[in-house]
Amino acid sequence: MQLVEIKNTNISIDTINVLENVNFDLLQGEMKFLIGKTGSGKTTFINSIFGNLAPSKSEVFKVLGFNINNLSNKEIPLLRRKIGFVFQDFKLLGDRSIYDNMKFVLEATGWSDLNKIDAQIIKVFKLVGINSPMEKFPNELSGGEQQRVAIARSMINEPELIIADEPTGNLDPETSSEIISLFEKLNKMGTSMIIATHDYNLILKLEGQVYKCEDGSIFEVKRKNN
Repeated sequence: MQLVEIKNTNISIDTINVLENVNFDLLQGEMKFLIGKTGSGKTTFINSIFGNLAPSKSEVFKVLGFNINNLSNKEIPLLRRKIGFVFQDFKLLGDRSIYDNMKFVLEATGWSDLNKIDAQIIKVFKLVGINSPMEKFPNELSGGEQQRVAIARSMINEPELIIADEPTGNLDPETSSEIISLFEKLNKMGTSMIIATHDYNLILKLEGQVYKCEDGSIFEVKRKNN
């Protein structure tokens, strides 16, 4: 099943094309990587998949059954419920516990039964290997623990697609390896992923096609052997 299909697409910011003639697809269960220098268009590409940027010209742009070329304001939240997002700097809410971070997302997406909310949070925390007490606040956790919570948040609504933007950028090598293993586990369970990264170690340890953003283009590059 094809989750993302993009053909002959230009993506611009303030009428200036950042990416031109983009062709990209993602099948269910696939993991693909996006590399490139800062400012090369990786974030622009991710934002377009997330519905934040409309293409300036496009033959086909479909994400999870939604036509991005004609995406209505009502469809944007429906699309985003199907996508989990993992950020480099975690973006957890510092004024509430990690349990309340999860509860906030669920309530914001229509969950109301507290028993079901509790069960879902426990299920996802167990899935990603969070052993910290749920009443702890983000600043009481290590960077690796915070990223696990961030990944749990991205999984809380059981999305069809995870997009990760530099997910190991703020982590030490040992903790990065733990997060890489977690991504591998989630992908083997069937979660599709697009990971933008500068972490070559992450690419080496995981399977998937590698695409590069450069000079306004996105193109596949051959993987290098370790």
